[in-house]
Amino acid sequence: MPARDAGRRDAFAEFVAARSAALHRTAYLMVGEHALAQDLLQEALTKTYVAWPRLREVANAEAYTRKAITTTAISWRRKRSWHEQPHETLPDRAAHGDPIGDNDTRAWVWAALQQLPARQRAAVVLRYYEDLTEAQTAAAMGCAVGTVKSQVSTALKTLRTRLGSTSEPLPLDALVVTR
Repeated sequence: MPARDAGRRDAFAEFVAARSAALHRTAYLMVGEHALAQDLLQEALTKTYVAWPRLREVANAEAYTRKAITTTAISWRRKRSWHEQPHETLPDRAAHGDPIGDNDTRAWVWAALQQLPARQRAAVVLRYYEDLTEAQTAAAMGCAVGTVKSQVSTALKTLRTRLGSTSEPLPLDALVVTR
């Protein structure tokens, strides 16, 4: 085994060990299921490993992997039949003006986020959960900055309509991924 191949594997293994938890969270937000997120991350990491010789910096590798997660999740949603998932309990929608507890808010926002189309969901996740700039989000999604702006705008309008809020900011920061 050439030393260069061993060094490549070691560098990739270090990258995976350091960034896989954060990348798994991104994948989970894209697809909404832990097992499916693991499959998505595995596929994205396979693509990253193939491209590893071209990725000279860890920052490039992370951006490449995030883009692979995003494009693969969008592709999966187009190919598969994505319907509403059954849940044991549905979050109650609070009456207008009633305070909502943190767990209720999280479930409420999460349910609405899962109903967004794949590209809108990806744009919201990358912009607000991953805290990427519009340019970074555009690069991850493989589209123009204007497309990111329109996808986010449409997604937020849809979320506001579904969540019943037109004047208050959406509680997207309440969305905490837990196992």
